[in-house]
Amino acid sequence: MSDNPSFVLKGILDAEIQQKPVPEIDANEILVEVKKTGICGTDVHLLVYGGLGGFVVGKPMVLGHESAGVVSKVGPGVTNVKVGDRVAIEPAETCRKCEACKEGRYQICPDITPVTNGTLTRYYRLPSDLAYPLPPSLSLEDGALMEPLSVAVHAVSKLGALRSNQSVAVFGCGPVGLLCMAVAKALGASRVIAVDISPDRLEFAKTYAATDTFLPPSIDKGESGVAFSTRNAQAMKEKLGIAERGPQAIDLVLDASGAEVAIQTGIRIAKSGGTFVQVGAGNRDVTIDMFAVLCKELVLKGSLRYGPGDYSLAIALVASGKVDVKSLVSHRFPFTQAYEALEITRNGKSPDGKGVIKVIISGPDVDINEV
Repeated sequence: MSDNPSFVLKGILDAEIQQKPVPEIDANEILVEVKKTGICGTDVHLLVYGGLGGFVVGKPMVLGHESAGVVSKVGPGVTNVKVGDRVAIEPAETCRKCEACKEGRYQICPDITPVTNGTLTRYYRLPSDLAYPLPPSLSLEDGALMEPLSVAVHAVSKLGALRSNQSVAVFGCGPVGLLCMAVAKALGASRVIAVDISPDRLEFAKTYAATDTFLPPSIDKGESGVAFSTRNAQAMKEKLGIAERGPQAIDLVLDASGAEVAIQTGIRIAKSGGTFVQVGAGNRDVTIDMFAVLCKELVLKGSLRYGPGDYSLAIALVASGKVDVKSLVSHRFPFTQAYEALEITRNGKSPDGKGVIKVIISGPDVDINEV
């Protein structure tokens, strides 16, 4: 096993396929031959800006973190998977020793491994407990989507603590927003409201998992973001019959857009005593109505990645037919066209005008039609 092509980011808008050494594994690690990888907005952000948040690309790195593949080698201490198993990959190892890890919140481990050795490669090494066997009903392409689905599971189920018959509003109809809607519906939400500035995305959301949709009005010339969000929230309440309390109130609001006006609007439409979960990454400094947070006693939470049990629940939701991930795949590319795959994700549509939801890149020498 010496052939290990990898898609390497060298600098801003500069990436290419390079040969990398096949990783050596320790006793409790496995080597996975990656078959399918989804493209995330994080990958695009790293390509275009050379960093994200506080992380700056300081040296060449392999992109990719939404993947599934086949176990090709196991260490002598591995008992949970075997060679030939099809697995979803949870990327980034944690220290397993800090307070956060011991509390079962390893997603906020201070020593979490930066995904500099990403999964857009032939062979990927990881601890065996971060590989999740796929049931026969799930394809490898489904397996690649367990990563973004786990983000949604973490936000909706764990942090949002959604209960059956509650109402949910999701801002942003990208892949993570759509999956948040799907998880909410699967867990018994009585109402799932999708909010986006794209009519096409709202139309898809309505056919996918949303019960209601809302297209915000345009911002008036010279109107501040705060003034717009106040007007937007009022318009949303009137159109959709949203109340501050009672059966017509919104129990859980999730923002998957990162847009400041979406966050401001979401806080204003959440019910008294409700929960607001921030999932999408946007500007670091955002103005919010803290008086509304105080008076309504809102619970505000930030959602980062996924934690214990999230991958297992994600797989169970898809295997049981409660969440559909296949409908999200809009484009497929061979490994040799990885750069083109990131470009159309960045543009939001392919040259033929088809809108992008989720792009899948096949592993080296894997047929794009092999799902």
